[in-house]
Amino acid sequence: MDYVFEKTWNETVSRISAAYGEKLDYAAILFMIGVQELGQDYQKFKKDQKVELMHVGICSLLMPYGYYTFIGRDEEGWPHFERNGELPNLAPVEQELLVRKAIVRYFS
Repeated sequence: MDYVFEKTWNETVSRISAAYGEKLDYAAILFMIGVQELGQDYQKFKKDQKVELMHVGICSLLMPYGYYTFIGRDEEGWPHFERNGELPNLAPVEQELLVRKAIVRYFS
C-alpha cells in the first residue's frame, strides 16, 4: 500500500468535504466534479443526469492522462468527450486508484 498517497488522498477528501460541510465519499466527489465541469448553477438532477454527471467527472479527470478528449458542448451546455482508443484493462481496485489519483491531481 502506498501510504504517502493514502495520506494525500485523505487530506484531499478532508479539504473537499470541509468546503461542502459534510464528509464526501468517492461517488459524491465524482458527482461534484461533474457538476463543476457542467458549469451551470446547481439544480435538482434526475437519476440519469446524476449518472451522466459522474461520467462527465470521470472523463474530465482522465483527460490529462490522454484517455479522453473534450469535443464540445451540446445545445443544453453539457460537455461531451471522445474516448482515445481502448482504456487499459484494469481490475476494479486499480481503476479506483487511477481515478483517486486523478481526483488528487484535479484538486491540486
